[in-house]
Amino acid sequence: MGQIRDRMHQDLVRGGYSHHTVRQYLACAQQVIDFFDGRPPSKIGPIELRAFVDDVQSRGLSWQRVRQYLAAIKFLFGTTLGRPEDVTWVMFPQEKRKVPVVLSGTEIERLLAAITSPTVYAVACTLYGAGLRVDEALHLEVTDVLGDRGLLHVRTAKGGHERNAMLSPRLLTILRDYWRKVRPTPPLLFAGQKPGKAIHAETVRVGIRAATIEAKIGKRVTPHTMRHSFATHQLELGIELRVIQQLLGHASIRSTGIYAHVNSDVVRRTPSPLDVLGTDAAKVLG
Repeated sequence: MGQIRDRMHQDLVRGGYSHHTVRQYLACAQQVIDFFDGRPPSKIGPIELRAFVDDVQSRGLSWQRVRQYLAAIKFLFGTTLGRPEDVTWVMFPQEKRKVPVVLSGTEIERLLAAITSPTVYAVACTLYGAGLRVDEALHLEVTDVLGDRGLLHVRTAKGGHERNAMLSPRLLTILRDYWRKVRPTPPLLFAGQKPGKAIHAETVRVGIRAATIEAKIGKRVTPHTMRHSFATHQLELGIELRVIQQLLGHASIRSTGIYAHVNSDVVRRTPSPLDVLGTDAAKVLG
């Protein structure tokens, strides 16, 4: 889609969208064009768009992915092409929140011990030790490891924002050991084989998946599972939800709230106010 693609790219950049979102929106927009055999957007109207949306919603995609397609369509036609009236009917699907897969502490230890690649091991420890998204970890630069301050400078947080994540003493030791063994090519901390490119996210996924099988963990574990486990374990350690929200880089406490419902042990250990009635602890209830 040539010139229109360039215009959409410019509009997204001007709008402050992250590099990842720009790439995803452009890919979705291209699929709209491909769906209609290369027909230019000027020849695609609301009726045709409905056919595309129906096709997307019939693919069994996650609600997040469907929302991404719809957001890309609304941006392309509403902003770049200046035809918002053609996409007023587009409604975003409601979020279907699922309880995420979480590993126990012993499962995390077994998983990490089963990872054979020094780089994948260091990435996995960073995901779990700092609660990062895999894309955030893979964009870390050597100078982002602020050992004297106990922080990781996250350059590519979701939404294009920057933030500081925690850097524990143990994670710092792991990263220093990794640096001595691998000697990655700066500036990237987790550099891949191609100059200026980080190790691919799929390499991390494959490494973690293989370690999951080797460790005989009967769960579907992905890099994001490490982040879920970080948040859940922080909650179990007594860290307040608001603090976890900041550590994860969530814009809303609502996104963090799901971890309050993950572990059934947390529910079992929480006393009911009914059981407190008539005891000394009931004094705080007034």
